[in-house]
Amino acid sequence: MQAVQEEDYTRRLDFGLWQKMLRLAKPFHRNLWIIVVTMLLSAGIDVALPMLNSYAIDHFIAGGTTEGLGWFSALYIGLVLVQVFFIVLFIRESGFVETGMCHHIRHLGFRKLQELPFSYFDRMPVGYLMSRLTSDTQRLGDTIGWSLVDLCWGAGFLVLCSAQMLILNWRVALVVMLVLPPLAVISWHFQKGILESYRQVRKRNSQLTSAFNEGINGAKATKTLVREELNTEEFREIAEGMRDASVRAATLSALFLPIVVSLGSLATAWVLWQGSGEVLAAQAAGVGMTVGVLQVFINYTVQFFQPVREIARIFAELQSSQAAAERVLTLLDTQPDIVDTPEVIERYGDSFHPKKENWPPIHGDIRFEDVSFRYKDGEQVLSHFNLHVRAGETVALVGETGAGKSTIVNLVCRFYEPTEGRVLIDGVDYRQRSQYWLQSNLGYVLQTPHLFSGTIADNIRYGRPEAADEEVREAARLVGAEPFILLMKDGYDTEVGEGGSRLSTGQKQLISFARAMLVNPAIFVLDEATSSVDTETEQLIQQAIQTTLHGRTSFIIAHRLSTIRTADRILLIQDGRIAEEGTHAELIAKQGAYWRLYTNQFQDEQGRKIVGAS
Repeated sequence: MQAVQEEDYTRRLDFGLWQKMLRLAKPFHRNLWIIVVTMLLSAGIDVALPMLNSYAIDHFIAGGTTEGLGWFSALYIGLVLVQVFFIVLFIRESGFVETGMCHHIRHLGFRKLQELPFSYFDRMPVGYLMSRLTSDTQRLGDTIGWSLVDLCWGAGFLVLCSAQMLILNWRVALVVMLVLPPLAVISWHFQKGILESYRQVRKRNSQLTSAFNEGINGAKATKTLVREELNTEEFREIAEGMRDASVRAATLSALFLPIVVSLGSLATAWVLWQGSGEVLAAQAAGVGMTVGVLQVFINYTVQFFQPVREIARIFAELQSSQAAAERVLTLLDTQPDIVDTPEVIERYGDSFHPKKENWPPIHGDIRFEDVSFRYKDGEQVLSHFNLHVRAGETVALVGETGAGKSTIVNLVCRFYEPTEGRVLIDGVDYRQRSQYWLQSNLGYVLQTPHLFSGTIADNIRYGRPEAADEEVREAARLVGAEPFILLMKDGYDTEVGEGGSRLSTGQKQLISFARAMLVNPAIFVLDEATSSVDTETEQLIQQAIQTTLHGRTSFIIAHRLSTIRTADRILLIQDGRIAEEGTHAELIAKQGAYWRLYTNQFQDEQGRKIVGAS
């Protein structure tokens, strides 16, 4: 299973990180302000209701009168109804923020994935990215939508409650608030452990998602290589690591909240003891703390530690969610390795806002000038490489695996950029043009074709959604795909299944070829396009190549050398350099490395035919 290098995140609660998250929630600032104001007003009502109870005890009960009971009841009922309205309002707004934030972050994340280059996906497994955009994003939506509610109410209630207690009896109030310093020390002590545990939980969760993804996609390889037991053992290690981290996080949280509750109970007991004495003394002296005021203090003290508990819970929640926030922001802040300059974007636009009216036509003359290239943390692949491909020329690249063939093609397509030197298209450094300009004029057929869920027609017009049905059919006819399509029950409306699972490899390859042809590219790339298909399909593709590559600048990476005999030029690549070059006939006549490669392959193919015939 693929290992992922985790980022070195901060180890303490990072308020700057949450400021970034609030900036990310800019589309929902109005809803957040409604939540803040609503919860502060709600906290004010929660502080006012015990005072009304105090008035009722001292005036109506102790005073033995019902005078003013009508307006008192109306005020009390009115405050309760307003409180109910506030509750309904904040539930509605918080739910909107939660779902809206999830949608917003996933939209930004998907857009970011469209911008990132091949190199990013080379390092990041699918499951890891899926975890960031599903469970991590959901966690952030919950935190911002609902924890803010409790935080605003708790902070508002603590401030108003403390002020009211100080007004009523500052000595008793100060003793109650003496509990806060030890509570702060305890919270600080638990912070590091809880945060680190939840980071491990999120990390293990992404590894689990990745393991599930690889296990499902690689089910056939697992069966054929008999790796069931080994895979299960590897999965058990990841799952047990997540379980242990979850248990540790839950244990720390379970210890944290009872300590807060215990401190609150001690404060309540002290208020009962001290307040009762003052009430008795007041009754004897005729002045001092009344029963109603004592009731307020008991009520406040009991409620005082409810928001403290809520803030403590939110504190733990923020620590838990910070790991998710760090991972999501890391994705959203990832900068592509290949970016257009501001001047290029200003003139030609970008992938999402192209200015096609400014795009120059591509003729397809390509030149490598003293190009060197190395992958990140990898060895040098090309060194001072030079090559000129004329417009309309078909060039075949052959050589051993790792020789640099795919690197050359990837540089042509600007999936990567030279470490040194430059690549010119029609005499201009392609970095002076937009990526989208170049890649909109590319046709690329991979060794392993990928089809998207939908119909055959949908897949052919994937690069040109506006293409008419007749254009789709014409592209299929050009590559020889229409005969097998028409044999299917639903023809062009046949569902291909996930990844094209309902079609053979050869059928998928022909459809991907038709898809590339439909965009009418100026530059065409065939990357081992015939290596995984049967002989009959290879012949169909060969016929299509003869028809469709005429007049286009084309690069063919070939394993089967029989497919490139008609290429204008064949380049034998060894260790990132051109070892031999010429037409098929010229290279055979030299009897060099290409001749040996071709002869060996021809003998192998003849041997397989003889074995197959027998």
